[in-house]
Amino acid sequence: MHVTHLSLADFRSYARAEVRLDPGVTAFVGPNGQGKTNLVEAIGYLATLGSHRVASDAPLVRMGAERAVIRAQVRQGERQQLVELELNPGRANRARINRSSQVRPRDVLGIVRTVLFAPEDLALVKGDPGERRRFLDELITARFPRMAGVRSDYERVLKQRNTLLKTAALARRHGGRSMDLSTLDVWDQHLARAGAELLAQRLDLVAALQPLADKAYEQLAPGGGPLVLEYRSSAPGEAHTREELFTQLMAALADVRRQEIERGVTLVGPHRDDVVFKLGQLPARGYASHGESWSYALALRLASYDLLRAEGNEPVLILDDVFAELDARRRERLAELVAPAEQVLVTAAVDDDVPHLLTGARYVVSGGTVERA
Repeated sequence: MHVTHLSLADFRSYARAEVRLDPGVTAFVGPNGQGKTNLVEAIGYLATLGSHRVASDAPLVRMGAERAVIRAQVRQGERQQLVELELNPGRANRARINRSSQVRPRDVLGIVRTVLFAPEDLALVKGDPGERRRFLDELITARFPRMAGVRSDYERVLKQRNTLLKTAALARRHGGRSMDLSTLDVWDQHLARAGAELLAQRLDLVAALQPLADKAYEQLAPGGGPLVLEYRSSAPGEAHTREELFTQLMAALADVRRQEIERGVTLVGPHRDDVVFKLGQLPARGYASHGESWSYALALRLASYDLLRAEGNEPVLILDDVFAELDARRRERLAELVAPAEQVLVTAAVDDDVPHLLTGARYVVSGGTVERA
């Protein structure tokens, strides 16, 4: 799969942009702050319905504009599709596939697949659990687009359940009458059902990534492993099937209900889980050096690419200002590993930051313009 054309309207710094893309390597080169990352961020948004840089859509709309439009022509084998997203901060976003307006934004998931390397990836190793949960869930959705609905259902139920718990906690603190919490049993069922599906997918994903990530780390940093991925559930147990996980989550919710009512928040579920990344016997967070942490993050992205490619739909590889962060050895090793991909998009401040092995098209990005070199 590769993107053949990218069109932007009022996205970030671009009033308009039209970029033709070919298979192989394309590099966007220009000084910082000129809009290189905005181009690849737009493609990444089509793949995930989110940005790797910001948490909301508002910063993605050019100042003074009401909405932004991202449009891409995508080729997979002999098949071509046109996918479009209209971003409307504060209102519902809109989507079109092949110019049909009768689709939801999440219906575009799976048409464009990306694996994006960026300086922000260091947070996968050094950051909070939320960064690692997001990594897992976005990759799950890339593999199985229907999981976007499961994730949405889980977040909706969690929000409703937390509202009920918060109201109950406030009533207790202010000496009010005890609330009728019988509906909490219903929310428990819904939360555990959606949570079991999401948890099952996460466990399967971690098991699939483990050998691929370990192999990628050995390629990037020979002799530096082994690399270990260990999922930590807020509802620990030995469950494996979805029904067993549902039962396990229900039991865990029952165990902490009193604490939840006191604190006004849901304490058990996939939203409280983490995955511990280890180098040997030690957690990478807090023990790995800066170079080891970078190699770890890169290994996770390479493993993601290998997994998606093995499942039949090779993703676009995006390397956003990554090479400037690496020493010469890691730079060359990464270039060797990604060069054979069907499509690689690279951003760099100067030509020298793009390894010689990654030859292909060059675009100069400056002052809101994108021109082929």
